[in-house]
Amino acid sequence: MDSPPAAAGNDDGGLMWDAVIARFKQGKRTIAYPKSEPVLPNLYRGLPVIDASRCPSGCRECALACPTQAIQADGPRIQVDLGRCLFCTDCTEACPDGALTYSREFRMSARNKEDLVFAGPELKKVEVLDARMRRLFGRSLKLRQVSAGGCNACEADVNVLNTIIYDLGRFGIQFVASPRHADGLLITGPVTDNMKLALQKTYAAVPDPKIVIAVDACAISGGPYIDHPEVHNGADSSVPVDLYIPGCPPHPLTILDAILRLLDRVR
Repeated sequence: MDSPPAAAGNDDGGLMWDAVIARFKQGKRTIAYPKSEPVLPNLYRGLPVIDASRCPSGCRECALACPTQAIQADGPRIQVDLGRCLFCTDCTEACPDGALTYSREFRMSARNKEDLVFAGPELKKVEVLDARMRRLFGRSLKLRQVSAGGCNACEADVNVLNTIIYDLGRFGIQFVASPRHADGLLITGPVTDNMKLALQKTYAAVPDPKIVIAVDACAISGGPYIDHPEVHNGADSSVPVDLYIPGCPPHPLTILDAILRLLDRVR
């Protein structure tokens, strides 16, 4: 005599419990930052370290090697424009004396583009929004992301902020589909000629008051495409910018830290 058929749903129930058990074994995946310091990849390149004592002759090899003219070397004095810097290794490889290296410091954003010109030893930290803007956006900030001709590297790292690792939503910060539902824009890319009008229209559609965040070297200065006839050298050529986040692409922690500091959520 044939055995009775198995109860419907048994296989699905087993798979569900397998998933639940696996999730418990994995534990909590969300990073603790800003409550504790994050763990960065071994190959991470952060804020440059400038040791002028290693450059007594002022050879300028680092400046000559820079593909975006981000480095100015005047005798032993060296300064790096983080808004132009691609965080490549051309300068460190060209420097015969090791005057330029990279640290593991990921906190390197600014409210004003001029504050990104860095001569060491420390970079000015992001200034918070004024009291009125903090009352409006401090606990709930909705952003519309605009790719103004980006290569998709920065867009990918912005998207990572929505994953379980960073969980941007736990801070009340979310990306929305419509600029009419947004409190501001997060812009990536150098603002290509065919995206300039689209960016301006998107900005106009965001209700006042609003904020604008430029993410990556492209959105700050044009990046590797700087002064190309088909790009407009960054977001502030078309719309006012409240926060500049350098990198090519910036690490997700750099983006997260900058936005939290802007909202006075981390000190």
